Amino acid sequence: MTPVDLLLGIPEPELDASGALWTAREIVQQPRMLERTHTLLAAMRERIEAFVAPLAGDASARVILTGAGTSAYIGECLAAVLDRQLAARVDAVPTTDLVSCPRLHLDPAQPLLLVSFGRSGNSPESLAAVQLAESLVRDVRHLVVTCNAEGALARISARQALTLTLPEETHDASFAMTSSFSCMMYATLAALGGIPALDARVAPIADATAAVIVQARPMLQELALRGFDRVVYLGSGPFQGLAREACLKLGELSNGAVATCFDTPLGFRHGPKTFVTGNTLVVVFVSNDPMTRAYDHDLVDELRRDGCAARVIEVGAQPRTPGARDTLAVPGLATAADVDLLWPYIAVAQVYAFLASRALGLSPDNPNRQGTVNRVVQGVRIHPLAD
Repeated sequence: MTPVDLLLGIPEPELDASGALWTAREIVQQPRMLERTHTLLAAMRERIEAFVAPLAGDASARVILTGAGTSAYIGECLAAVLDRQLAARVDAVPTTDLVSCPRLHLDPAQPLLLVSFGRSGNSPESLAAVQLAESLVRDVRHLVVTCNAEGALARISARQALTLTLPEETHDASFAMTSSFSCMMYATLAALGGIPALDARVAPIADATAAVIVQARPMLQELALRGFDRVVYLGSGPFQGLAREACLKLGELSNGAVATCFDTPLGFRHGPKTFVTGNTLVVVFVSNDPMTRAYDHDLVDELRRDGCAARVIEVGAQPRTPGARDTLAVPGLATAADVDLLWPYIAVAQVYAFLASRALGLSPDNPNRQGTVNRVVQGVRIHPLAD
């Protein structure tokens, strides 16, 4: 059996015939690609450290993590984590915000490390954000994290730039970003947070991600076949950005047929909870931090008592009741920092979105048959910087 046959339980010829082969491959390859990404960055360690250290270690400087869509959510997952580790202030600002309101987000006098993410590296907003930073900020460096060595972002013209080109396989061919998201996120955590800090963590992260893809599939297949028309993803800390990415994956692969909502467990009570109906699936990414986890569990228990949602699934590395019907356990990371859970947690959402897409009779590799959205965004007109 091939890895796709084994891990997603569907023969490759069937996946190919139904327009699902690339998405399946790219989900399944993530554990291996994470380890390859680590090896690649370890070989560049001295060069990366020399480039980022002057600004990352400067308390007066700023680091902006930027991209569009899925790439923007990399920053949302990591900004607060990295802000605690670096002397510089770290923010997540999408390229779509930088381009439309550059003077709101770019301070000409503040030294800036702009970290730009791009699967293809050909998004017009990504290229415009680089040029705006070059035009407006006196002291700026560009760290480009991309999956495409031939993309325009990898060849930017800038005063000071370093490009991290990830393994070729991470340049996802499918419509939705999966391994490109996970590997660009890993590369950013390593490059800014320190490659040695991940030396002993990459294997457990990869192993947990691989295990989840295999072990969660039966439950996720059952849920996909239920035909929920609304799905909620909730998470605290770094998992709020991950919940947003999980919503986007499902929205993309269902071609908008499934309505989605994301929030934190505490924030969900303040109005968004009205989104829940009798045909709603709620998924909560549970923290390893004891205090945060208590809030996560409070909301899970409350939703189950309410009896309004069709199902409430808790995804966690410290399951309260291992093997329980609506508990999805992540093995091997019970003592890990929450940031390490990002990869197995997003794999859960990716597999569910893939299976839901197939249950709807769509082709995950290209679910939007109308062509109104595209793998590389189209229709963006970049306007000149106003005086």
